[in-house]
Amino acid sequence: MELRAAIEAFARHLTVDRGFSEHTVRAYRGDLADLASFANATTAATRASQTAEAVDVRELDLELLRDWLWNSTGAGLAKSTLARRSAAVRGFTKWLVASGAVSVDAAARLKAPRPDQHLPRVLTRGQMATIFDGLAARAGSGDPVAIRDLAIVELLYASAMRVSELTGLRVGDIDRSRLTARVLGKGSKERVVPFGVPAAHALDRYLDEARPALRGGRAETGALFVNSHGAVMNTRSVYEVVAGILHDIPGSGPSGPHAFRHTAATHLLDGGADLRAVQEILGHASLSTTQIYTHVSAERLKQSYANAHPRA
Repeated sequence: MELRAAIEAFARHLTVDRGFSEHTVRAYRGDLADLASFANATTAATRASQTAEAVDVRELDLELLRDWLWNSTGAGLAKSTLARRSAAVRGFTKWLVASGAVSVDAAARLKAPRPDQHLPRVLTRGQMATIFDGLAARAGSGDPVAIRDLAIVELLYASAMRVSELTGLRVGDIDRSRLTARVLGKGSKERVVPFGVPAAHALDRYLDEARPALRGGRAETGALFVNSHGAVMNTRSVYEVVAGILHDIPGSGPSGPHAFRHTAATHLLDGGADLRAVQEILGHASLSTTQIYTHVSAERLKQSYANAHPRA
């Protein structure tokens, strides 16, 4: 089987059979496309004809894969990217064996550098209050976009959902009486997450006033959040909204929607929430993934101690 054709078949397998998110499939496809380009260039250089013949999956071996990762390292890619590339190709070669395309798993012994552990950006309660005050003031003008933006941030912070989960919400996924939202997470796993009264008020106003104005009489899409043209909001649009909100807020780290997810998880733990309950809210498959937020809470505690205790 030709390598690039196999990569497309693998991407379909991840989407249809494994239920991977669009974002993950796109990232894996990009990583493996880079591998295909590297393999084509490498094998062409060793062929007597020096032609750019398509590489067959049976030509993949551990040495080529190691050379590809080494080349990626030389290109200055982050350890997290190298780790993802390693995971992508290990999944790919394992699938090749399972599908009968090859008999030996070329990447079974492939290793990549462990990704650097960075604590996520977390906003303080005071910073969140400042953000909500600013959004509420804008929404007070009656601008439908401002009302929508307030509802987006309220829901992101209240529910700690991922941005992809937010943009995948439909109007029917919001239970306005029970204050819950039904989201479709990674691996097509569905869960129900709670949100609070402020988020409920923001959503009520958005659904009753702003969304109809933004839709402007267009055919109903069912999507919860729509843009200024009445179309479904995508993740990029939400990133732009959040980046604009966080631009002037002090602090280091990414300025995307995940900052509100990290902040919500940390504030829950700071408030005494059980770690497994937070795991359920976040939709983490492993408790170890959720435990990163206990480190954040510990760091915040140490900082508070250092700032407040006279013998610190």
